[in-house]
Amino acid sequence: MRIMAEYYQPQSIFRRERIQDTVVFFGSARFRSMSDACEGMELLENTGSVQAAPPEEQPAKQGEAETSELKRKRAEAAVEMAHYYEGARKLATMMTEWSMKLPGRRHRFVITSGGGPGIMEAANRGAWEAGGKTIGLNIKLPFEQMPNRYITPALNLNFHYFFMRKYWFAYLAKALVVFPGGFGTFDEMFELLTLAQTHKLAKPITVVVYGSKYWKDLINFEMLADKGAISPKDLELFQFADTPEEAFKLLVDGLTKNHLDGEFGVRNEEPIPDEPAPSAQELLGPDIAKTRS
Repeated sequence: MRIMAEYYQPQSIFRRERIQDTVVFFGSARFRSMSDACEGMELLENTGSVQAAPPEEQPAKQGEAETSELKRKRAEAAVEMAHYYEGARKLATMMTEWSMKLPGRRHRFVITSGGGPGIMEAANRGAWEAGGKTIGLNIKLPFEQMPNRYITPALNLNFHYFFMRKYWFAYLAKALVVFPGGFGTFDEMFELLTLAQTHKLAKPITVVVYGSKYWKDLINFEMLADKGAISPKDLELFQFADTPEEAFKLLVDGLTKNHLDGEFGVRNEEPIPDEPAPSAQELLGPDIAKTRS
């Protein structure tokens, strides 16, 4: 029953909110945004957690008298991750402003994240700042956690099962942007690449891997092809980008080619209604008619 509920409830919400498809952002959840200064960074204890990591694992702060090698490395990483946060935020804003200009009665290419902090927060925040709807697919974890505050309230979903959450990531996605991250990001990225590789997706998906140096330092993609673990053609399943502008162009080109060309000629170009779509109950009335008392 819980599995069915995690299928039907999101389906009914997306229909009611007129969500046609999404652009999914993956990336690290462990770093919070630093506004302007390095000392604002704080490393979280775990993915999606609101609990901070132990003091000895936190990035070194400016002016701190005694710092360890680990804290210095964390500080350097904090600055790097802050740039990725701002890149995700800007890209989400650009994508939302572009998608909101598309005609039709449903919302297209809505920015979607895992609903937590870090890159997920940056994606939802950028879409929110552009004035668009934005989706958060959160997951219940055994430690304290909470969704970020930039998700559209009606589209803030919380899942018990990872596999149902992954289903909704994949089902509506027309594009995927993968920012630097850890185990969860690896899992989500390679799962969707495997679905694309094995032609299990019913539609073409544009995959942009953001931060080429980070990813190429971690994974030798070319070696996978050289050793025969993947086909050389599989390297065409994704493209690298290093700036929001570069990623934006790749996304718009892919989405236009695969999902927009030829559509507008037959589409009713009325604006998206302000109110959610009526439910079946509202359209048809009560399931059981009243009887005489």
